[in-house]
Amino acid sequence: MTGLARSTPGRLSLLALLLIVVSLLVGAVTALSVQRRSQALEALGDRNEPLAFAAQEVYRAMADADATAAGAFLSGGVESAALRQRYEADVAKAAAALSAATSEITRSPELTPALSTLSGHLPVYTGLVETARAHNRQGNPVGAAYLREASTLMHSRMLPAARELYRVETANVVRDLEDAGSLPWLELLLGAVALAALVFAQRYLTRRTNRVFNPGLVVATALTAVSLLWVLTASLLVVHNTSASRNEATLVDLLAQARIATLTARGGETLTLVARGSGAEYEKVYVDADRALGDLLGRARDLAGTPLSAESADHHERWRQAHRLVREADDRGDYAAAVRAALRG
Repeated sequence: MTGLARSTPGRLSLLALLLIVVSLLVGAVTALSVQRRSQALEALGDRNEPLAFAAQEVYRAMADADATAAGAFLSGGVESAALRQRYEADVAKAAAALSAATSEITRSPELTPALSTLSGHLPVYTGLVETARAHNRQGNPVGAAYLREASTLMHSRMLPAARELYRVETANVVRDLEDAGSLPWLELLLGAVALAALVFAQRYLTRRTNRVFNPGLVVATALTAVSLLWVLTASLLVVHNTSASRNEATLVDLLAQARIATLTARGGETLTLVARGSGAEYEKVYVDADRALGDLLGRARDLAGTPLSAESADHHERWRQAHRLVREADDRGDYAAAVRAALRG
């Protein structure tokens, strides 16, 4: 065996065996990498991105439902049909999105507490709102207490659970984008090793046989170089596209959070008036949400630099001015003017 390894035919046989092993290894690693990327993209498109949208819809619909319920209550008596329809549509959307998220619970068991909280408290919340609405139609002051209890339940239990649901599903989207967009360093390294091994084999044969070119090795080298170039080019394209998608996902996330912060601030602003003199905690909700909204719009503007972001910042500043008018009217005791300003805003 040792003599065979020292002979030229034996060395050629070992060299051929080495080239076969390296080629098979490169092919297997590349195939596994392509499969992993395909699975990441499939999971992103078929499951994680729709679930992230469902989680965002749960969060948005619940925040909007709370703000709309408060606005409807503030209008007094029988609320407008438009506000009522908007509230009912929000509750229906939240329930539907929650159902979609719950259907995938086996894939994300860490979301069980959040989904249980949302599923269990949504009927309680809607029941409290309906009780507040019934008392408000009859002119009973106790209706405000029921509405405050419903809003407290929403902000202390439901929205944090919806935020956790949204955070986990958004993290899953980012993870899939990173898996699909990472450079295949191992495949490129093994491809370079295979290419170097083929060049070495050709030089070795040239020294041993005085043949400048071996047709089989030349073809194998050319195919390996083309494959390596194809893997590099395809990987760079995927990295570029996923990087752009990641930036877009970040912008969408910022705008979604900004929308939710807007609804939270609107709810706090309205509930401050509903509380009639004892709404300091709701005014704090407004202040915190307004500060978060300003930060989110600034980050979105820096990331996108679009006129839409600038327009949103302008609307935000006008809302701040309108809120100051609401607070000035309420603080001087002109509650009716404050309510009119809040409803008009």
